[in-house]
Amino acid sequence: MNKKIIVASKNPVKINASLEGMQKILPNEQFEVIGVDVPSGVSDQPMTSKETWQGALNRAMNAKSEIPEAEYWVGMEGGIDKDEDGKMYAFAWMCVIDQNDAIGKGQTGVFYLPSKVQQLVEEGIELGYANDQVFNENGSKRKGGAVGSLTFGALGRTEYYVQALVLAMIPLVNPNLYPKE
Repeated sequence: MNKKIIVASKNPVKINASLEGMQKILPNEQFEVIGVDVPSGVSDQPMTSKETWQGALNRAMNAKSEIPEAEYWVGMEGGIDKDEDGKMYAFAWMCVIDQNDAIGKGQTGVFYLPSKVQQLVEEGIELGYANDQVFNENGSKRKGGAVGSLTFGALGRTEYYVQALVLAMIPLVNPNLYPKE
């Protein structure tokens, strides 16, 4: 019987990353993945790690409320923050909730944004749209994302998210090592 994963997005990148991540950490399982649009409860462009995590958690919880019959609910939220020198970097948080309401949390690596992209984001433009403008792309956040543009496709957004999803699953696949608080 397939395990059902509810992904809190209809973005194909997030759906594919969820499936690939689950297949990596649970290779003997079969999955059915369903995407659902739910609110994040945070800004369209989260500007801190804390706000970004809250968006991922909210999305997973809202997905569970929307479709309660599943084994896993996944929320992903991309965000940006600044270092002590004021340079902007991007990352994403992953939240996975299981049937027992255990929560797994994983984060992607970070990468710095070019000053042109940073300037547009500071003017209030969401990272995906800023990326499209700077790199003359269209719909990049549903494809390779800023990470794909900046690495010339060497690392796409799906692959970038897969690792963080696997990391978020660690406490859920090792419940004896991570007792529920």
